[in-house]
Amino acid sequence: MSANDAPRAQQPSAAYDSAFLKACRREPVPHTPVWFMRQAGRSLPEYRKVREGIPMLESCMRPELVTEITLQPVRRHGVDAAIYFSDIVVPLKAIGIDLDIKPGVGPVVEHPIRTRADLAQLRDLTPEDVSYVTEAIGLLTRELGATPLIGFAGAPFTLASYLVEGGPSRTYENAKAMMYGDPELWADLLDRLADITAAFLKVQIEAGASAVQLFDSWAGALAPVDYRRSVLPASAKVFEAVAGYGVPRIHFGVGTGELLPLMSEAGADVVGVDWRVPMDEAARRIGPGKALQGNLDPTVLFAPTEAVEAKTREVLDSAKDLEGHVFNLGHGVMPSTDPDALTRLVEYVHTRTAR
Repeated sequence: MSANDAPRAQQPSAAYDSAFLKACRREPVPHTPVWFMRQAGRSLPEYRKVREGIPMLESCMRPELVTEITLQPVRRHGVDAAIYFSDIVVPLKAIGIDLDIKPGVGPVVEHPIRTRADLAQLRDLTPEDVSYVTEAIGLLTRELGATPLIGFAGAPFTLASYLVEGGPSRTYENAKAMMYGDPELWADLLDRLADITAAFLKVQIEAGASAVQLFDSWAGALAPVDYRRSVLPASAKVFEAVAGYGVPRIHFGVGTGELLPLMSEAGADVVGVDWRVPMDEAARRIGPGKALQGNLDPTVLFAPTEAVEAKTREVLDSAKDLEGHVFNLGHGVMPSTDPDALTRLVEYVHTRTAR
């Protein structure tokens, strides 16, 4: 990275002293901060109302709509941070990849990347490609005031999985076949995606995001040796590219208990933990110097309130000695979750952990 390309550190924002950012920086907090992955989404009736008849990718490109959807869970649940409403494939769509998000299926790519010639589809992302993101974040930060806004992007491995498979997969046979059979092509693919992802995060930070999260949703499909060799370098490149901004960087994947030390090594300040590993054990695997995020099983929210509170206490007790803890679910909010259960959960965590 040249001096001209190096990011400039963010000036402290109104959100700087928020509980969420303090926890990310491993500083004392007035209470354990809470936010939820997919908190702005299908579980909220007000979300379904404003999204009615609008395709997913189009909704991500309307700044006023993005602002409204992002703010909805902050208003309703009283969470400690908002997360920007978007989708991990937005930067790919923005550079011209022929893809769509099909209801009930997910992202579908018209021309999957299977050969070196196919890499030509992946041009650099510019701020002009996603000007609607800059506009929406400007609107949001004015509305949010002292509440932090989290920007996010999909990690190179997860994006590569969609691009190579052509859509969602449970086995990743095409992606893994490339990773094992043509490691040079695979490395070049992930390196290009790392540049695109870093550029997308930079746009969000420069527009006013207070933190960023890298979602490596499918990394749990990998053995540690393969993650280290074939994935970690690209994720590390993304984190390094935004390090100079001074905003907390969060890394999250599903089924990644065996990968936690490596995901931490990639460069995040905060490591997300799914529900399969207790927080104290996750901290042991990751080592000192990192805050942790997580990790209530999302399905617990379908149980009676007493059971939700009991499982929440287990998470909080397991996390009581952490250097920094951001309470979250171990994955995203499920669409059929009762929104009132989320509101009660936020209030319970705040009350239980008040210092």
